[in-house]
Amino acid sequence: MATTSQIQSDDRARAMWRRCLGSAFRTSLACTIVGLATLFGPKAFTRQVAFPAFSYVTVVLIVTDATLGDTLRGCWMAVYATVQGVCPAILSLWLIGPERLTATTTSVVVAISGFVVALPENTHLISKRIALGQIVIVYVIAFINGAETEPIMHPIRVAASTALGVAACVLALLLPYPSLAFCEVRENCKLYIENASQRLKLFVKAFSAEDKSSPKALISQAKSLNKTGNKLLHSIKSKQESMKWEIIPTRFFKSHDENPGETLQGLETILRGMENGLENCSEFQVGLLNSELKKDLIGLEEQILNQVKSMLPKNSNQEAELKGNNNNKFLQTLHADTIIPSISFKDLPSLFFIFCLKLLQTKSSQAPNNINSPKKKELWSNYNPITINRKRLMPALKCALSLGFAVFFGSIYSKEDGFWSGLPVAISLAASREATFKVANIKAQGTVIGTVYGVIGCFVFEKYVKIRIVSLFPWFIFCSFLRQSKMYGQAGGVSAVIGAVLILGRKNFGTPSDFAIARIVETFIGLTCSIMVDILLQPTRASVLAKVQLTKGLKALHDSVGFVDLSFSNKFSFEETTKKLKFEVSELGKFIEEADVEPNFWFLPFHSGGYSKLKASLSKTVDLLLFGSCALKFLENESKAIDGGIWKVAAAKMESDLNVLKDAVCSGIKCFEEVSLVNSIAAVEKEYGKRKSAVDLEMGKSGKRYAIQWTEASDDEIKKSVDSFLENLDGLVGCIGEDYLLKNQVILSLSSVVFCMHGILKETREIEKAVKEVVQWENPSCRVDLRDISCKLRALEKSAAV
Repeated sequence: MATTSQIQSDDRARAMWRRCLGSAFRTSLACTIVGLATLFGPKAFTRQVAFPAFSYVTVVLIVTDATLGDTLRGCWMAVYATVQGVCPAILSLWLIGPERLTATTTSVVVAISGFVVALPENTHLISKRIALGQIVIVYVIAFINGAETEPIMHPIRVAASTALGVAACVLALLLPYPSLAFCEVRENCKLYIENASQRLKLFVKAFSAEDKSSPKALISQAKSLNKTGNKLLHSIKSKQESMKWEIIPTRFFKSHDENPGETLQGLETILRGMENGLENCSEFQVGLLNSELKKDLIGLEEQILNQVKSMLPKNSNQEAELKGNNNNKFLQTLHADTIIPSISFKDLPSLFFIFCLKLLQTKSSQAPNNINSPKKKELWSNYNPITINRKRLMPALKCALSLGFAVFFGSIYSKEDGFWSGLPVAISLAASREATFKVANIKAQGTVIGTVYGVIGCFVFEKYVKIRIVSLFPWFIFCSFLRQSKMYGQAGGVSAVIGAVLILGRKNFGTPSDFAIARIVETFIGLTCSIMVDILLQPTRASVLAKVQLTKGLKALHDSVGFVDLSFSNKFSFEETTKKLKFEVSELGKFIEEADVEPNFWFLPFHSGGYSKLKASLSKTVDLLLFGSCALKFLENESKAIDGGIWKVAAAKMESDLNVLKDAVCSGIKCFEEVSLVNSIAAVEKEYGKRKSAVDLEMGKSGKRYAIQWTEASDDEIKKSVDSFLENLDGLVGCIGEDYLLKNQVILSLSSVVFCMHGILKETREIEKAVKEVVQWENPSCRVDLRDISCKLRALEKSAAV
């Protein structure tokens, strides 16, 4: 098995090299096309393409790590950006007059135009970046040239420079053969399926192991493959939009044009569930597996592996063949004596594992990830009529002020190079909040190292000016790996590319060293303006937002668990709140990442360890709720085959037992939600001391009135409730009759529901530990008792209301 892992590791390394070399080749080819056209093209052509620097910028914005679909989409975005950026500029220059432009008026016009471009909600980020870059070039160059600027032809030349960059991107992605997103997705799907199949084999082997030591080693081996699987899955899903733009090429090759990312995400969720079930197994196959089922399990494993492999993108003939051979025989392998008549608490993880195997055999519509899957979007869905959202006002204002100040101070420092301060701000517009200081730092570093490389390249090729652009190819390879690194990421890698390209592909900008220094200084001015605007208009730190987002996540968890019931009356609300919980947890992760890299200054350092534990526990509760939702869906259908009177009586009894777990979870989560927002325990204690007499009257006997709201059930009470649930389940199964298939289905569904609820309770206790750790970190001089703090907060709130 170690040899297989080594082979897969080598395959991943080769795939990464191929991807980086391919990206570097396409970028080099596009930049070479621009360089040849602008440096050696006819004078009539070069006169119209007057801003080759922006052609290079357009190339880097569109072609970096792109496929043909990305480039075709980039062509449309460039056209849309030109309509937003160049067309209004023609009218503005004609009305204002270039000779009247000053540093102040230029900055104001740039800021207003930037606000208009950044405000719409449904405009793609690349389109906004290109439009903002065009705005900076049009107005600042018009300010530099003054009365010599032609109000109509000058913006058209900017549009022509953009068009050259777009045309170079298309040619680079077509030659020598098309780089299709479909092919990339198919290759990544193949690697992911191999990864998932290997994990599935290890899980099944661990489940059927006869000794106690082998399962732990096998589970550990499977967990080591998780990171690779998640990376491949992310890569597959990132090409979902690109594949929609390749409908015609993929149909030409008789291939599917749909991205399998959502289907594979459902598979990944099931694999996480199987891992969870195995990790909670204290004993394997005790009373669950017999010699006959072991043979069935081997056949079942092969059947599931074939089904998993069928998720690969394929042509229509293959699909028809696979559909014809897809016989679902999973439930036939579960014989009458497979699931033991009397289920105990320790059997729940094993039953949940079998339930996950059942999920792998069902249609994709029952997969646990699909309740959160977005509806399919048409190709042009991103380009609906422009819509304005009030939430976009602040980001648009930040963009406008950043551009305005960057152009103003850059022009004051150097009128001839003033646009280099605004251009980095324009092309680095972010879609959402980002770690301002970190991103500015890596952009500055990327710009410096790219510019220095360009200066060195000019020195080495001083006598061979016509071929010095060749020196960019090794730099593109290096930057491809740079973009994959944690240190620089996409922003640093792109800045490094642009820094080198603008040196080696330029002309008429003076000596390389002087231009390099001017551009570095102007870039620093622009980034400084961007940082200052962010600080002034976005003063709330990411650490504070993470605290608020944690509260939202806990509230969503409280609401979602509260809708779990066996009457199926809250089915829609349960799915909606689970969807909301998943979103809130995702947002929490973003704030944690941002807070982890923001500077502390005079603030308390962010406790990333505690928040990471909270995020991990909340993510597990999301998975458990998704599985619970699937189990309830199955159960709803299965209950229709049971006598109505029998089902109502049994469901009422089991609901009562389930409520013990729900109350323990909900009451605890409510407490953590309140305490997590406390900034200072000392302040709470002080306020409580001031109003102690009034509070004591409200609290009654030692705060019991408020303490009772936190149902802190002991392990014995929880186990007793679970055992009672399982006894009622046995009674229900005994009333079903001789339909063993239905019996097994009901047992799997109900045991999975109680397993998920018990798992959520376990994660609630982990959340309690993490919340206490975070609160203690923020209040090192105080003793932290979550229950006591919660009681005092509720009492203070009640007394204030009175």
